[in-house]
Amino acid sequence: MGRSALCRPRRWSWVGGSLTARNEGLLLERYPDLLVARGSGEATAEGLLAHWHGDLDRSEVPGLGFNGAARGGALAIGRPRRTAKPVARETADDILPELDLLPATFEHHGVAQLETSRGCTNFCSFCPRGHKGSWAGAAPQKLPWMLEQMRAVFDRYPDVSRTLYLVDEEIIGRGDGAVERVLELARLVHGAGFRWESSCRVDQVADLGRDEDWHVERAQMWRTLLARGLRRMLFGVESGVDSVLDRFNKETSGEQNALAIRTLSVLGIPTRYTYITFDPLMSLAELKATYAFQGRTDLLLRPQPGLPAVEVVRGVRDAAWVAEHAAGRPLHTGISYMLVSMECLVGAAYTRTAERAGLTGEVEPLMGRVACRYADWRIGVASSWAQRWIDRHFALDYTLKSLEKVLDGAPRHAVRQARVVLKDAAYAVLGDMIAAIEGFAPGRPGAGELSSRIQTALEARVEVLRGQMAPVVDRVGRQLRGDQAVMLRREHQRWELAATWYLINAADPCGT
Repeated sequence: MGRSALCRPRRWSWVGGSLTARNEGLLLERYPDLLVARGSGEATAEGLLAHWHGDLDRSEVPGLGFNGAARGGALAIGRPRRTAKPVARETADDILPELDLLPATFEHHGVAQLETSRGCTNFCSFCPRGHKGSWAGAAPQKLPWMLEQMRAVFDRYPDVSRTLYLVDEEIIGRGDGAVERVLELARLVHGAGFRWESSCRVDQVADLGRDEDWHVERAQMWRTLLARGLRRMLFGVESGVDSVLDRFNKETSGEQNALAIRTLSVLGIPTRYTYITFDPLMSLAELKATYAFQGRTDLLLRPQPGLPAVEVVRGVRDAAWVAEHAAGRPLHTGISYMLVSMECLVGAAYTRTAERAGLTGEVEPLMGRVACRYADWRIGVASSWAQRWIDRHFALDYTLKSLEKVLDGAPRHAVRQARVVLKDAAYAVLGDMIAAIEGFAPGRPGAGELSSRIQTALEARVEVLRGQMAPVVDRVGRQLRGDQAVMLRREHQRWELAATWYLINAADPCGT
């Protein structure tokens, strides 16, 4: 439910989007006549038009939440309500976007996005969305006309990287035809002159329940996708610690994640990994194990483009082979955002677990989350300072990330290396925080003293980072065109002048 909608006929208004769906109960209490679209939106819009013309009763509109119904869904807050049962239709029928805003998007340094599937194949505990475990992909044959129209717009902006961002949560999906579908999709996109990026799960690379033949087929699939324009793929690793992965209900393991990361690096697949460093239910032992996993140098291996797929599959499972081909880079250099803390989102299974543990507080409707303190107060203090570290560097890091999206070649590589400098500093900060935590017993009050020690450590890291970033930004700026270089210099100057620690969002996401 990535799109938002607001329609005001004579008698009612309706809203859509994941944030409004998570706050459905609160919205309906404040606006009793409001209608809330809970699903992807297209079927609900069609149903509302039919309702407007008197062809459908309100209770028959698919994916609609409203006051007065009998039973609520997983995303609702407050008194029970019911969403009308969706009509039978192909979930991914109408997911291609309108193109009227694409020129303005490019003029404002944005990127082109497409969606080729909806839903996800798993039930992660931190995700509150109603489509968990439900996935549907549009047939690739629906794309050629859209790609042709997008190419015509790109032709008017020759300086824009010809990259499409396929914003699927899980682009490969499942079923007997999953591999053939994604390969055909890649063929069409690349044949239209585009490179592309998207997201999928780790179990599309490594699955401990599958045999060697399956893994060989997948290795060949990834190489073919690379040849057909894959520029980068995002994987939600989230942790390398089995107990944390179980709590997140990722249905993966640390060993599986390690095999997948090794396989992708040997195949030369450009990757991004997301990783949740802190969560309210974690122990200090889990935090230390997280630090160790992020620092591992046996996961990112040197690409072996000529190696047969079967040798790749066997090699990543052989410790001696791994040691011989290690790239010498720690995993944290490949993590998109370091020091991320779990947010307890409204309606998520993880939030309910935290609530049963007595850790949750007030609902924060503007963010669609619930305030939550940490079971180990020491980790809560560290998480709070981690968020301050993120927010202090966010504008500069996001500027670099945004530039990376619209660049190609050497300038893009230079920007990527600049971000690694920030990742290295964040990893050092995590080590500092763990060291500070170990000076306090879990049952000993001392949040103020621990907070002071961590702040002192972070101030020292900032001073070192300032000296490191200045020459890096200068080198990157020389490879950018005028407006891009000006933007980067501006954000770097702002970053250098920052002298305080504050949270971008007024409410503390850590509840500490």
